[in-house]
Amino acid sequence: MSKKMNTVWFMLAATVLNIVLMMVLFIICFVLITRFVDPDSSLIPLWLGLTFLVSIGGSFWVYSRIIKWMNNKFNLEDNLSPLFNRKRKPKRRED
Repeated sequence: MSKKMNTVWFMLAATVLNIVLMMVLFIICFVLITRFVDPDSSLIPLWLGLTFLVSIGGSFWVYSRIIKWMNNKFNLEDNLSPLFNRKRKPKRRED
């Protein structure tokens, strides 16, 4: 496979991994809320919002740690094409 196809497959797998991590963290936080927070509390919406933010932030943190580990272990820079090309500096015209 070419580097571009490797990159496409890697990005698809990484996106699925990130979504799964987010769902797992949300479920863990939700279970913790149901076990330790009073159901009649007026702070339930605050706890749910905090759960949502923790699941997003936590999933990105875990995802970045996994990607760094994979990059070191499997040397991904050699097998994947760069996602963004560097901008070329415009040539200076000499007058």
